[in-house]
Amino acid sequence: MTVEVVAVLALDGVAPFELATPGQVFGTANEAAGTVHYEIRVCAPGRSATTAAQHGAFRIDTPYGLEGLVGAHTVVIPAHAGFLTPPPSDVTDALARAAAQGARLASVCVGAFTLAATGLLDGYRATTHWQYAEEFARRHPRVEVDPAVLFVDHGRLITSAGVAAGLDLCLHLVRRDLGAALAAATARRIVMPLQRDGGQAQYIERPAAPADPSALQPVMQWMESRLDQPLTLADIAGHARISVRTLNRWFREQTGTTPLQWLLHARIHRARQLLETTDLPITLLADRTGFGSPTTLRHHFTRHTGTSPYAYRAAFRQREPLGDR
Repeated sequence: MTVEVVAVLALDGVAPFELATPGQVFGTANEAAGTVHYEIRVCAPGRSATTAAQHGAFRIDTPYGLEGLVGAHTVVIPAHAGFLTPPPSDVTDALARAAAQGARLASVCVGAFTLAATGLLDGYRATTHWQYAEEFARRHPRVEVDPAVLFVDHGRLITSAGVAAGLDLCLHLVRRDLGAALAAATARRIVMPLQRDGGQAQYIERPAAPADPSALQPVMQWMESRLDQPLTLADIAGHARISVRTLNRWFREQTGTTPLQWLLHARIHRARQLLETTDLPITLLADRTGFGSPTTLRHHFTRHTGTSPYAYRAAFRQREPLGDR
């Protein structure tokens, strides 16, 4: 098996949690696989960096400077305290060279500001911490900013939302590289769901909230138990014993999306699970996920995942399940 280098960029003021996340996830994937698939490098200009003061500053020394990005398969760009100041040219040049050599570049939280400074995100959709999304959009008008999602994957350019979304991002990359079974084994070892439901919209501060913040949970569970059935807004509101208007408002306030969009994402998530774990024909899979027809399933699945159900199954059912060793 080829060992792939994951280079983690440590700039002064780096957030320690986000700096450590790639090593934790990719290193755990090595343990779960029983072999070394990833080599993790921490790369810092001058081979030294100090972590963010507000998180308890400490100095890190590493054998790798910016030259460590050369030859990397993946470069992870964590947040750092000076993200609003344009990065030095040697940093952006090193990132651009790594991209030109075929590396995939992945930012965590406001690390997206550093990645965007290279110009590589121009013309692409991207995300960052919701708190800084407006500032990101103002500084980088050629980037389409989506503050509601946990991460955006364009293949060689991946951006993720705030802090814990770095875990989602790294697990997603393990899933791309090694398949769903090994990614699931990795997620279990770090006590993390392989894929969290919803996006960061649910964490955005909003002044108004339903009187009972837990009111939607039973409704969501009821919807998930009926993904194979046609559900209308009236059906859902009737089960919850509230008006359609109140239902829409509660979903907006608690999840950042509408009931029907939430239902669509739940159906796509169920379709992914079935594609990964069964050999059900697409016709039957479309019935079990409530899409009704293979055509409708293919349309929504491709639109939301960037690949077809057939290609997704080929990618994630082609390896033998590894389990949790």
